[in-house]
Amino acid sequence: MNDRILSLLGICRRAGRLIIGAQPTVDSINAHKARLIIFANDFSQRSAKPVLEAAHSHNVKTITINRCKDELSISLGKLCGVVAVEDDGFANKLILLNENELGGDLHG
Repeated sequence: MNDRILSLLGICRRAGRLIIGAQPTVDSINAHKARLIIFANDFSQRSAKPVLEAAHSHNVKTITINRCKDELSISLGKLCGVVAVEDDGFANKLILLNENELGGDLHG
């Protein structure tokens, strides 16, 4: 795999610091564990709304990566369009990698 963002997300998952799916992500935010929320670029606005509301109410940063749900799902081995990172180091590195790519969108 030559994609640094997806590779790092895989490492984060293996480290047990990645939460996959909309409701588990909201639960992680509400438990004050989430440090960063990452959306696939084709994740529906309707599905994203409760996640974004929870993230904004708890001041958790959100980004949209220039990858579709299929790419994210294949790299993580589970169908998903949104994930929560529960580690500051992983979160900071993912933000940096995303900012260095064209198409990255920082929400908050």
